[in-house]
Amino acid sequence: MAVPRDRPGKPSPQTNMEHPQKRHRPPFAEALAEWRRILAQQGLPTSLEWILDENLIFEKDPASATGVRVGFQTRFTARPDNLPEAAYDFFSDMEARLVFYRLGTAGGKSICLLLCDPVFETRGEAEGFLRHDAWDVSFRPGPDAVLEEITDEARWRNRLIGGRPLSDLDFCLPLALLRELEVHGRVLTPYERFGLKVLPAYERWRRSAEV
Repeated sequence: MAVPRDRPGKPSPQTNMEHPQKRHRPPFAEALAEWRRILAQQGLPTSLEWILDENLIFEKDPASATGVRVGFQTRFTARPDNLPEAAYDFFSDMEARLVFYRLGTAGGKSICLLLCDPVFETRGEAEGFLRHDAWDVSFRPGPDAVLEEITDEARWRNRLIGGRPLSDLDFCLPLALLRELEVHGRVLTPYERFGLKVLPAYERWRRSAEV
């Protein structure tokens, strides 16, 4: 799992000694401008549609080399208006490479995600990743392929959750984490998530005991 970076203005002496050449990511607007420049250079749409884990739809496809095809949906789960900025800010606290990842084209737009994991340190141009090591960021424009936007709710509900090969897309951000950041200002621990789940049941039990 990626390790959070130190917040600006709160340097860790131990970390600074271990990593004297620590890389720093630019503001989101600067990284986004570079992403659009790369897309334009490759003749890909610079109008962007940002999605999260919940928007991805994996389905069985015997004709595919992996046995799976991927599409996306934007109807059945909400997305925050500041999705890319919030995801970028969250991932910028991680000691792992961040990736601007283009999945394909739909409706004249590039369908994009932000990914983050140390596994991307091993990816370079041979795998379609353009590295910007000074930022600890990579850009993956991907092929000029048309991506299906799925509007059938049954296909979304029946999508593959498990039983498929691990892919780059498994390192994107789920909506639940963005909601935790919005509500609590940070990502909750597993214990805290469990507590929030059982709290309503406890409150119902307490009220019934008082009757």
